[in-house]
Amino acid sequence: MKLLSGSFDNVTGLAGRGSHVLKGLWAIGLAVPLLAGPAASAQTALQSLQQNRQKVEWADNFDIATENITEVNSSAPTLSPETANYIAVAIDRYQRIVQAGGWGTVTGGGKALRIGAKDPRVVELRRRLIASGDLEQQAGLSNTFDSYVDSALRRFQLRHGLIPDGVMGESTVRALNVSAQVRLSQLETNLIRMRSMSGFLGDRYVMVNIPAAEIEAVENGRVRSRHTAVVGKIDRQTPILNSKIYELNFNPYWTVPVSIIRKDLIPKMKEDPEYLARNNIRIFDWHGNELSWQQIDWNTDEATQYRFTQDPGAENSLGQVRINFHNKHQVYMHDTPSKTLFGEDKRFHSSGCVRVQNVRELVTWLLQSTTPDWDRGRVDSVIRTGEREDVKLKSSIPVYFTYITAWANADGVIHFREDIYDRDDLYAAETQARL
Repeated sequence: MKLLSGSFDNVTGLAGRGSHVLKGLWAIGLAVPLLAGPAASAQTALQSLQQNRQKVEWADNFDIATENITEVNSSAPTLSPETANYIAVAIDRYQRIVQAGGWGTVTGGGKALRIGAKDPRVVELRRRLIASGDLEQQAGLSNTFDSYVDSALRRFQLRHGLIPDGVMGESTVRALNVSAQVRLSQLETNLIRMRSMSGFLGDRYVMVNIPAAEIEAVENGRVRSRHTAVVGKIDRQTPILNSKIYELNFNPYWTVPVSIIRKDLIPKMKEDPEYLARNNIRIFDWHGNELSWQQIDWNTDEATQYRFTQDPGAENSLGQVRINFHNKHQVYMHDTPSKTLFGEDKRFHSSGCVRVQNVRELVTWLLQSTTPDWDRGRVDSVIRTGEREDVKLKSSIPVYFTYITAWANADGVIHFREDIYDRDDLYAAETQARL
């Protein structure tokens, strides 16, 4: 049952039935929904497996279809007051892993491995997944990439923000080969970050986790929706900030920032003089007079002296809606016509602003929570008109841009993300791991 889109974990095929199944679930830290207590959790876990109508034995090789993987996600926010406690528990677990010698590496290069493969590297993969609790030790050390390895690898990929394709490719090998010491260091660093955010954040708020490229809309301590995001490139970083959302712009015009004129627009115009016309971008001086592209010397920075405005429409870089909040960095959240970027592992493509997948769902929630006469139908209707409309929220909603690269939830599921802006000081942790 997929509860929410975003970071989640798997219930994979497990051996046996009854208490043995539950023992396996808790032994590897699999997510089990929290109900009335251990008995209720046990019943839920058993029901989940029974619904698959599979009799699973660890000796089998290919008996679980990948579509039977059950995805589970906590509805508690990442910035939940309890998250720091969950991270502390994870730290204790990873300290024991480090003290035991950590985990081995997986040999990279060569052909990517997937279900059905037989390769000596599968033994390395099994050892690595067992060490981190993604694969039951009972699965053994066969060189066959069977359905248990497939499910365990997908679980690992989901915990690390990778596309859960069950393929041991280059990006997955890199994540597998990050040492236990480095992961422990990440947990310790993020425990400090989480404690700094432990105060009351508001009955309703929006949280952007930059390394995870993910957005949470939170209401009364529960996640109402999660949204995949695209955030800033390494050289154009999305800033950490706290602010309040106060306005939405439907079918917005886009005024191109000077930095983008210099870094992107001028080089593109040198290559393709039709770029502006094809993207419905017009040039104005600061008196409101429109210019043609031929009036500008594109071999200099002259273009930065003018205002470039993109008309509303399908190609508008802001998409169909912009979400405004006050900040000194001149960033905002917005829709985008480049929807395919949301399907990538690494979603660091913007110039600092945050692009939002399923933005209509988010803006409907923003409006309904402060301006009740708005619903999804009205949002869709306004967008269909193609005409600019600005809507101020009757009550502003807090928004937090955070930098969290490691966290855990109530079910013991531990998540890691790449330290894309190099804020975790992982170089020191990696050096320590080699000593």
